[in-house]
Amino acid sequence: MYETYFGLKERPFSKTPDPRFLFLSRGHREALARMQYAVEERDLVLLTGEIGCGKTTLSRALMDVLDDSFKVVCLINPRLTPLEFLSSLARHLGVVDPARFKVDVLEQIGKILFEYYENGKTPVVVIDEAQLVPHKETFDEIRLLTNFQLDDRNLISIVLMGQPELKRRLKHRAYEPLRQRIGMQYNLKPLNLEETVEYLDFRILKAGGRPGLFSAAAVATIFAYSTGIPRMINHAASLALLECFGRGEDMVGEAVMEAVMLELDGCW
Repeated sequence: MYETYFGLKERPFSKTPDPRFLFLSRGHREALARMQYAVEERDLVLLTGEIGCGKTTLSRALMDVLDDSFKVVCLINPRLTPLEFLSSLARHLGVVDPARFKVDVLEQIGKILFEYYENGKTPVVVIDEAQLVPHKETFDEIRLLTNFQLDDRNLISIVLMGQPELKRRLKHRAYEPLRQRIGMQYNLKPLNLEETVEYLDFRILKAGGRPGLFSAAAVATIFAYSTGIPRMINHAASLALLECFGRGEDMVGEAVMEAVMLELDGCW
């Protein structure tokens, strides 16, 4: 609707986790580097962060930076029993008909992991929203996947991503065996004010527009509303562009953001 008006080729603040629009703040850059290193070392990785901080987008970016020697499997519904989890993983790895019993599914997984190894590939299992895993026993199965190994390397890499409560949950002594398997962990933080300015300009540029579309006052309002969380920045910025377009103005200023904040406040 407003793309042509602002000289944009596409919408800059979409809610989808498009890695083309991943703004690599210092924290995001470090998180991606750590994830890539750990995956290449075939380790177990723990990435935590608040809702909307960009964890899922980082997982898509990870897929882009890994070469063809890795096969990435994304499990986006972690509300699974141990057998459901193993069966789902087996299907994603290419097992046509997972067995009905856990011991047999594990044998199928072990066999196909060795086939991947013989073909020069390492599976990377990304478990999104891992704080929703309902059973400790399912976490036990995740941990035991790291037992698939040769003398000098693991046959699989695992990335656990979730909200901060995941890290708090794993601090319980019952999860000590799993914690000991985690080779790399990182907590992704929201953007600061300066990064929010850069984030807005970055996404506008990626969409084909010009930087500086948001005034300093507008950015300050967006930052105060979003607390630096990218998903909330996107929401406020998208509404701001729509409001600016409706007013026929060429820059998002303080008056536009006041109207947007009234709209957002009225939603709750």
